[in-house]
Amino acid sequence: MTLTFTTLDDRPGIEIIDRIERQRYRLHTPSPVSPTPVDVDAFHFPVGSAVAVRTSEIVLPTVVPVYVRDVGGNMVAEVKQFEAETVPDGSYSIDLCTRIKTYLRADAAFEVSVDMEQTRIDFGEPTEVRVGARSRHDRPAATVTTTEDPLDMMAAVETFGSALKTTDPERSYPTLRGHPPALELGDSLDIPSGVERPDTGVRLELPPDLPSIFVAAPLAYYLGASIRPGPSPRLTTDDGFEYALTGPDGYEREVERVLKQLFFLDCLTRTEGYYEIDLHERRAVEPYVDLDFETLYHRPLAEQVAEYLTVPYDVVEEHIPEWRLTAHVDPVARNAEQLPFVVDDLAIVRTHQPHQRTQTSVTASVEQEFTRSSDFTRAASAEPAAVQTDYVEPQSESTLEQAWIGDGVPIGASKLTPEAFRNRLDREATDGDISITVVQNDARMAQERQIADEVYGNREDLPFDITVRENLTRDELAETLAEQNDFFHYIGHIDADGFTCEDGALDVRTLDGVGVDTFLLNACSSYQQGLGLIDGGAIGGIVTLNEVLNDGAVKIGETVARLLNCGFPLRAALTIARDESILGGQYIVVGDGGITVTQSANGSPNLLEVSAKDSAFKVKMTTYTTDQRGLGTIFMPFIDGSEDYFLASGMTGKFQVPKQELQRFLQLEEGPVRINGSLYWSRSLQLDDLF
Repeated sequence: MTLTFTTLDDRPGIEIIDRIERQRYRLHTPSPVSPTPVDVDAFHFPVGSAVAVRTSEIVLPTVVPVYVRDVGGNMVAEVKQFEAETVPDGSYSIDLCTRIKTYLRADAAFEVSVDMEQTRIDFGEPTEVRVGARSRHDRPAATVTTTEDPLDMMAAVETFGSALKTTDPERSYPTLRGHPPALELGDSLDIPSGVERPDTGVRLELPPDLPSIFVAAPLAYYLGASIRPGPSPRLTTDDGFEYALTGPDGYEREVERVLKQLFFLDCLTRTEGYYEIDLHERRAVEPYVDLDFETLYHRPLAEQVAEYLTVPYDVVEEHIPEWRLTAHVDPVARNAEQLPFVVDDLAIVRTHQPHQRTQTSVTASVEQEFTRSSDFTRAASAEPAAVQTDYVEPQSESTLEQAWIGDGVPIGASKLTPEAFRNRLDREATDGDISITVVQNDARMAQERQIADEVYGNREDLPFDITVRENLTRDELAETLAEQNDFFHYIGHIDADGFTCEDGALDVRTLDGVGVDTFLLNACSSYQQGLGLIDGGAIGGIVTLNEVLNDGAVKIGETVARLLNCGFPLRAALTIARDESILGGQYIVVGDGGITVTQSANGSPNLLEVSAKDSAFKVKMTTYTTDQRGLGTIFMPFIDGSEDYFLASGMTGKFQVPKQELQRFLQLEEGPVRINGSLYWSRSLQLDDLF
């Protein structure tokens, strides 16, 4: 089972564990409880596992919104921070917006209260409470085989919509969008029985070529649309509505805009459904659009699409959450196998041909840094590393993260590989601690190892198993890499022959396999060895393309370690960390960059930018989505005076905060804070020292 419930060792209560995604959440009780498995069908919303406990109170160690519904699913109460609500005797479903989606069922009266640090549900006397949880972990339900023929590829890609768990606007919630079927190339088209696209009445007519099909894949998935060949790309419905997908900026841009607009307006319309919340973006947009959201919510998807597309894009553009990922794809048939995984992320797909280079770009400032620095590099020898000749530079896009699917080494984007996605699907379930191994194979690099000692495992809410090893031989390093590890942080040297060890070099490409899930290879030119770890069983990691100076490597290593410890995914962590060193451009992610090493304290990791504003402070908050809390997630900043929900991803909001309130807010959890271009860490930040 993906989800398990265990009793706590240090205090009364239970812990919910997602064994695949390595997520945990605690529910505290006043006295010990004995969880008993119960039927999951008793819950209003789908859950994967459920137990019953007998308790007079449940306390959540974090601040979360709470929604109470009656047996018919009608909202009875909504309780936010600094609020309380008493619910009379009856049968209720209690929806908790925790990092692992959790629901309670109880037949009793109770009080819900949320203070500055925790959430309390008080039943007054011992009561049977059923606890259900749902994992975000999702995998393809089937594998579709397709040939390289564009017509077969159309038929294969249109099956992606079969994974939608609803065709209502609620599919804009990430947990209600299932994983598309896997694709593989073969000699004939084969769609397994049971893989059925919903009849949404929406069609995409596209030129029968792979670039057009690849670009439209996320839109077809989100709309559950059929795909048919046509002379010019357009969206049509059974009601006769037509919309050309050839805007002034071209086909790819128009598809991107349509996907973003339809998704965004679904997020606004769904506030008329199960969660009637005060959404910031709806209040900002509603006065400028002629849409009746209450009526739209109950209309068929095809009619919603037609209404949405009457709104000019520039009316909603600035309010759409910043998209998580642009996947730049070389549009050849073999790369179709990775489409389901980027579509699952609702990524924007681009097929622009990237600029080819024979070597990585080294700016004049980087060259000057190497020239004037007295610091040593992390190269294994004085001889320059062999130059990789097939670099590509995908065009920068207005998304938080960039990725490349195709041959060559990307600059400024992560390198996606099919092996990484397959390895993630095969990830072993575990109830154990988060395992992190740090290896230092050069005594001169002790500073980074000491920082790693301080950073990893300092979370009170998570169990860690930290191992630090030094000066390993080839056999010792091979044994370390074979062990099951959530994260491997290497500090040392790497050259064309492999990892530099006490008795020579270890090339991980010669190993039968590795047990490492994620990694940081903080050494010069570690790209090929990183790909070797992916081929051996790893899921994703951070590597370097060229030589790096030790001081810069220490800075990058520290920043990445802190961000991963705060729950940032690999790709987002590196995106932020790159700005901390002039050598940041030498680092990229290989494999699945969406994976996290630890969970965020509040579910959505965020970066704050703070500046003085009169007698208060101006705070800008940028949130980053994760695989567990993807596009469509709602987020409420726990700042006094803020009662709005926001759509997560990108700039969430701007706030005016008094100094005392901001200092208190910074202590709630550890996270990155940028002030005047420098990065600080919230719990060690004293505003009086800087302003």
